[in-house]
Amino acid sequence: MIRWLLLTITGIFLGGVVHLATVLYLPRTATNDAYSRLTPIAPVNTMVPLPQPTPERAVVPFMDPAFATAVCRYDLSKGPLKLTAPVSQAYSSVSFYERYGAAYYAITDRAAGRRVIELDLMTAQQRALVPEDEDVTAADRLIVETPTLTGLVLVRALIPERSLLPMAQRAVASAKCEIQPP
Repeated sequence: MIRWLLLTITGIFLGGVVHLATVLYLPRTATNDAYSRLTPIAPVNTMVPLPQPTPERAVVPFMDPAFATAVCRYDLSKGPLKLTAPVSQAYSSVSFYERYGAAYYAITDRAAGRRVIELDLMTAQQRALVPEDEDVTAADRLIVETPTLTGLVLVRALIPERSLLPMAQRAVASAKCEIQPP
């Protein structure tokens, strides 16, 4: 009896370990992930507005039609990235994702407290090279550290009413992500 109980507990434990390892490794083996789908339409380090999703067609699955969206595929191997995103009248957000889809930072227009969300995206090594300036406070310069050299930045603006679609599309279309000069 105890032998069967021990075998059952061991089997459940090993099954859990295999299940967890599979779930964590699966995003790295997917060939048609969001980054790959956006490669043909979004050049590196350039903000590109995405077309509004329809039930039949969406660039990335599960896109919300209540938001206008722009995407920037970034590569920080040539230096840090400067991101500028004007806020819309309703609601705006900026989300950061690793190459394989894990979200690591997000900010909204409410948290930014300004008419424009401005931040610098860099790796920990690039941040270490930034000189500490006593005149520049944390509120003046928002720096986001990324765990990887490549990934995605999504800028979204809420479309509260269908008639406000052009306003939201203009807001995300005027967002910029560009490599900072050295």
